[in-house]
Amino acid sequence: MKTRDMVFIMKSEPKAVPGIPAARRDEFGKRLKELRIQRNLRLSDVAALTGLAVSTISKVERNQMALTYDRLQQLAGGLGVDFAALFQSGGDTYHRGLIALAETGKFRRQETAQYNYEYLFTDVWGKAMVPITGTVKSHSPSDFAGFNSHVGEEFVHVISGEITIYFDGAPPATVREGESIYFDSSRGHNYTSSSKEDARILVVCTPPPSQPRRGQSAS
Repeated sequence: MKTRDMVFIMKSEPKAVPGIPAARRDEFGKRLKELRIQRNLRLSDVAALTGLAVSTISKVERNQMALTYDRLQQLAGGLGVDFAALFQSGGDTYHRGLIALAETGKFRRQETAQYNYEYLFTDVWGKAMVPITGTVKSHSPSDFAGFNSHVGEEFVHVISGEITIYFDGAPPATVREGESIYFDSSRGHNYTSSSKEDARILVVCTPPPSQPRRGQSAS
């Protein structure tokens, strides 16, 4: 259903294991290449626009690499598209009165060495927020080459387990199951699981104002 003031439901997809669908990295690579070709851009052009290395973009298109949220934000900003446009070619643009429901297992997944990202509501474009669920696989700050940072604000709620967030220029913060934290995303930060098991989290980020927002779209 995609009519105004009606509920827009993201339907469930087949799952490889209970609760966790198979990675969709192949589809992401195809989608990125599609966006590049639509704009008559070479790999070097995308690199110049986004600040990402040519080798990184090439590996992503060939399904050999997944990207962290900050790198995805760079891609969207450099290409001038809505963040959700990185995952699919169309969707329901946010409008007044919209109600969207994500059923269990409906997300677009990006898996890196440190995190499993599960991007929610990629069928809704022009959102003022980017909601993500995920798993924190890292258990040590030494797992990172440097801090992640990006424009915007960030909310994190721990669903299960415990995390420690290491900040650039500020003391680390431990967030236990059921607790939340809110911070400026432009401050360098990395999440690590401080519980024995990999922590499960809900993250909400705000996209930079330069990206297309409500009422705007990108093909």
